[in-house]
Amino acid sequence: MSEATIRIEGMTCGGCVNAVKRVLSKAPGVTVKDVTIGLAVVSFDPLSTSIDALKASIANAGFRAVEATVA
Repeated sequence: MSEATIRIEGMTCGGCVNAVKRVLSKAPGVTVKDVTIGLAVVSFDPLSTSIDALKASIANAGFRAVEATVA
């Protein structure tokens, strides 16, 4: 498992946080560790998903993933 911290633009409230949690938790091989306004931290299996796929999920929820750091 890898861990990613994703910086997200466009989040302004708790509803935004819940929307991002929801889409990331549906991604295969992803465990959501924390989501706050502007930031998501997830563990993910690189064989099941990619950072680009996670960014696309965030975009589909109406937000913009601008930067991701993988540890």
